[in-house]
Amino acid sequence: MSRSFSAVVLAGERPGGSDFSRELGLAASVLVDVAGQSALARVIDALEASEAVSGGVLCGPATEVYQNNGEFGELLAESSFKWMAPAAGPSASALAAIEQLDSIPTLLTAGDHALLTPELVDFFCCRAQELDADVVVGLVPYSIVKAAFPESKRTVLKLRDGSWCGSNLFAILTPAGKAGPTFWQRLEADRKRPWRMAQRIGYGLLIRYLLGWVTMDSGLKSMSRAMGCKVGYVLIDNPRAAVDVDSVADRDLAEKILLSDQS
Repeated sequence: MSRSFSAVVLAGERPGGSDFSRELGLAASVLVDVAGQSALARVIDALEASEAVSGGVLCGPATEVYQNNGEFGELLAESSFKWMAPAAGPSASALAAIEQLDSIPTLLTAGDHALLTPELVDFFCCRAQELDADVVVGLVPYSIVKAAFPESKRTVLKLRDGSWCGSNLFAILTPAGKAGPTFWQRLEADRKRPWRMAQRIGYGLLIRYLLGWVTMDSGLKSMSRAMGCKVGYVLIDNPRAAVDVDSVADRDLAEKILLSDQS
């Protein structure tokens, strides 16, 4: 596989940090130690070792956090990634990073995806490029996540033909795909006005979802119309892809998984 993707690693936080980072006394939550290495270091290592990715940017944390914590500079000094300040929100940050890279296709992931591996990255990127789509999301069947980690609480998308967890893996495959983060940026701006969010998504889709009528295919078609670009998905049959580390419980789970690999 050629190194055709640039990557964006999102590591921004709310002003003042997250509850998680404050609880652990961290400058940024992506610095949480997971089995002897920070979550962010694990993400960067996975991307560097993949066959699909050739460098990219770390978007976040905020300038003062980045400048006052040497670990970020040390990590990036040994990588092909550069830092840039985040924008106001994850979608705006993703869009700003894509524009700065000026390179398509682009892989988007999160700095707390501590269980990310080069194999997961390459699988997702390879399958994404096989699709006729502008934006691609990685989805994990909830059934395998629940079977593997019954104690873990994950956000679940419940559709008529199955239930799915996110993987924090997204691909922008064409210039038209930038409509994806642009759309979500508008949703984030409307988060205090639910009626506006519903209007953007489409009342019909929301009603069908609440009634349990939406399938994966029909939902993607509706979202494609709302976003103004073609949305596809990659099925990832690896429960670890659904685990990010944004709580102490998630950190403990990820650490348990990684330590079991070493035993």
